[in-house]
Amino acid sequence: MIGLIDCNNFFVSCERVFDPALRNRPVIVLSNNDGCAVAISNEAKAVGIKRGMPFFEIKDLVQRHNIAVLSGNHRLYGDLSSRVMATIAEIIPEIEIYSIDECFIRFDRWPVNDLNDCAREIVRKVRRNVGIPTSMGIAPTKTLAKIAAHFAKKYSAYRSVCLIDNDEKRRKALSLTDIEDVWGIGRRLGRKMRANGINTALQLADLPQDKVRRMVNIVGERTWRELNGQACIEFEDSPPDKMQICCSRSFADMIFEPEPLFEAMAAFASIASRKLRQQNSAAASITVFIHTNMHREDMDQYHASNYRALAEPTNDLMTLSAAAIDALRPIYRRGYGIKKAGILLSEIVPADAMQPSLFVDASDRERRKRLMSVMDSINAGNKSYDKVRVAACAPLESCVRCEHPSRRYTSSLSDIIIVNTPSKTTRLYG
Repeated sequence: MIGLIDCNNFFVSCERVFDPALRNRPVIVLSNNDGCAVAISNEAKAVGIKRGMPFFEIKDLVQRHNIAVLSGNHRLYGDLSSRVMATIAEIIPEIEIYSIDECFIRFDRWPVNDLNDCAREIVRKVRRNVGIPTSMGIAPTKTLAKIAAHFAKKYSAYRSVCLIDNDEKRRKALSLTDIEDVWGIGRRLGRKMRANGINTALQLADLPQDKVRRMVNIVGERTWRELNGQACIEFEDSPPDKMQICCSRSFADMIFEPEPLFEAMAAFASIASRKLRQQNSAAASITVFIHTNMHREDMDQYHASNYRALAEPTNDLMTLSAAAIDALRPIYRRGYGIKKAGILLSEIVPADAMQPSLFVDASDRERRKRLMSVMDSINAGNKSYDKVRVAACAPLESCVRCEHPSRRYTSSLSDIIIVNTPSKTTRLYG
């Protein structure tokens, strides 16, 4: 059996861990540049806030219902996610981290009769140790576990755990699941299926296999098998290495001068190169792209990209930042306001198996490798990835809008919680 653990309203729950005043109050967390609502508390949903709503459209609702508004504090969310996953792994080591707020676990060592008790112990321990509420779905396949987790979160009678362990429960759950809500289907394929009279997950599961094969691709057939209890999606003990790494941002204000764009490209290269080194990989090519604000019809529009092959695969920050800036120069056009930019690293290979270039000094390559190792160690030790950076790189925080920040409880000494008591003042570390 496979379990899926899903943190409830994760970003909101993270904020509530350190700020009890937010509990039982409507809360929303905003996306990059405070653009739209990406995390919504149940109280905010009850007054009509939906995920993806632009912030400027809901300001009246925010004021009318005294909704707490917070800009995304992703370093805090990442730290608490790590604590959640570590707590789960203490109980069941067979864990696959699927996203920042979800993970799959295997119950191979647990008798079926004990699954409910084990699952509730995990949910209870995560809440006690980290303060994050979670829900768990348990089923024979990953796709069914996803559906079970949805029911565990939606219906309080399940007490945060939904177990699909027989065919009657499976069919009941599928009959109540819209086709678009099935993992691996989505809106586009869901529209196609509805056009063929398939509105629920059960209707898809009951189709003959040959009809499913004609209607959808191999991924859709795999989903059909999973819905019928045949495990087809492998359990991954560690996430696979990325074959492409993209880093991009929408800027708070349009950029008209080249220097801030050069600094942003160096910052993108810093983030992307760190991800390369974390998976011990190197990239052989880089693509940079820029475009104007497509929503400003009163302004001239421009978008462009530029591909560069590198002399050899590398994860060196200085090499990649220089390549990103050089690739930007030919496509930059003065007079256009750039709203979004980014880089894409591709042709990624294992760093230990890359083919070195004869025209690159091997001793210089080793010096750069040691330098990157020291820089990563300093930055990671300070819970900050920009403590040491190249001179061409500006902090991306200077380019994005963040008007409703919460405190950096786990990464900044100045933001440590201070608890006032009648006799003394106590500092609590995140």
